[in-house]
Amino acid sequence: MRRISSIAALLLCAAANGQYLADAGRPDPAEDFFKAGDKAYRSGDHATAIAAYSKAIELSPEHVNAYLHRGFCHSLLKEYAEAVADFAAVIEARPEHSQAYLSRGSALAKLGRHDEAINDFDRVIAIDARNGEAFNNRGWSKYKLGNTESGLRDIRLAGRKNPSNAMVDRNLGVIANEQGNLQLACTLCRLSSRWRKLSLCSYCMFS
Repeated sequence: MRRISSIAALLLCAAANGQYLADAGRPDPAEDFFKAGDKAYRSGDHATAIAAYSKAIELSPEHVNAYLHRGFCHSLLKEYAEAVADFAAVIEARPEHSQAYLSRGSALAKLGRHDEAINDFDRVIAIDARNGEAFNNRGWSKYKLGNTESGLRDIRLAGRKNPSNAMVDRNLGVIANEQGNLQLACTLCRLSSRWRKLSLCSYCMFS
């Protein structure tokens, strides 16, 4: 209850001072709240963004993008169950929405629900076979379920589709470390850090 009250207060404050809300004279209040949410989202204020997207959905229950963007915010706040619900709403409205499947799969993987995550990544790949992120994420979920060889194939294929995908090298590095190949693990970790300026993996910090 305290969290809900806090978010409500943030939204009321934003509405009062015009920090996020669009011009009140615009004819579509739901779209105003959606744009307010996007502005808050871009500024990193994810709690206020969620409150604004929720208001947009309340005013326009068919606002697919409000569900999608609210799901992104829930994921960034590590509220993965809420994210799964929002992405599911997008999929129900638009069954071919590959980004919603990809995002729901990623949230499911964070919850340890890798079988379900793989189903979503399969769906993304069926819609767009060029989606390297889906192959990488599917490979990681396969690995976490103990299907190491198939998982590695997916992750390596993701790297061929998108050589600058830092998470491919990071995932391969983690797997190499868990298999006892620290030298390869650190090489891959440093490569991923170069691509996206990620922090070094803990096992490479002093190697």
